[in-house]
Formats: sequence, C-alpha cells, structure tokens
Amino acid sequence: MQRRGNSAKDGYVGIDNDRDGGMTFHGRLVLDARVFGLIPEDETCEGWELGRLQGLADRVNAEWDKHGGGIPSLLPDDLRRRHAEIYEKQMQRARDAGWNPDANLEDEQ
Repeated sequence: MQRRGNSAKDGYVGIDNDRDGGMTFHGRLVLDARVFGLIPEDETCEGWELGRLQGLADRVNAEWDKHGGGIPSLLPDDLRRRHAEIYEKQMQRARDAGWNPDANLEDEQ
C-alpha cells in the first residue's frame, strides 16, 4: 500500500510516495535539488527528517538566489534545460497518477 502525504514521525515519505504525484512543496524541493545537482536524480528523500529537508531547502534557495530567485526562465541555458526535463518528467508521472494541476485553482474560485 502506498503511503500518502507526510508523517513527521517517519520523516518525509519521498517524492515517489508523496500526494499529488510528488507535485507538493517537498516534492518540488526534491526536484529543484536535482536540477542544481545537490542530490542524485534517483534520490527520493524518503525517510528524511524535517531538519535534513530544511538544510536541503536552504541549499536550494541559495542556488536560486544566484540565478534570479526562483524563476526558471532566468536560469542559464544548461540549468533551464535541466529544469524543464526534470519537471516535465515528474509532471507526466503525476498526471499519470491522477494529479490535476488545475484542481487547486478550482478550489480558490
């Protein structure tokens, strides 16, 4: 049975087990860390404690700060391509798992 969401007791469930096909705050953190080469592309961060995730978030934010603060179009060409490839792959996996990117927009209206 696939675990869903996050559990502070067990640490992060990992991007492969996260809700919304991994397109959550923590899932995007994992993706960004992969983009910047801070973790290997096969690292899911499953079991990571919140403190370890915070350390990763600090490192990811430092990388984004070097490149315009979180806007993919401002990344250098190589990182922009890498960002597009990593995110497109994960978004397709999420859609295949039933993720609807417009669902949150519908909730706000």
